[in-house]
Amino acid sequence: MHSPTGVRPCALLRATGVAEFTAIAAILELSEATPSKTIRNLIELDYVVTVKQASPARADARRTTTAALTPRGHTAIGGHLAALRELSGEAPRKPVH
Repeated sequence: MHSPTGVRPCALLRATGVAEFTAIAAILELSEATPSKTIRNLIELDYVVTVKQASPARADARRTTTAALTPRGHTAIGGHLAALRELSGEAPRKPVH
């Protein structure tokens, strides 16, 4: 979580709730290999969960993968952002539930 490659996908998922893997790569302007490895690492930390499902937009059998933060991931990114706010001197925000 402490590297930009871990923080960026978590921050994106915090804002969007759920995102397709290809959208994560596109929004963060990364090759698909980089977020793939990062998401795997975040899954191992129990920060992210993924779901593979048939794509309603495709006629073939390919599946899409969506990712979302777990409760532990929400806590981790919330703590990370709070620490950054504190370092920057920004006033703390009320927790969003």
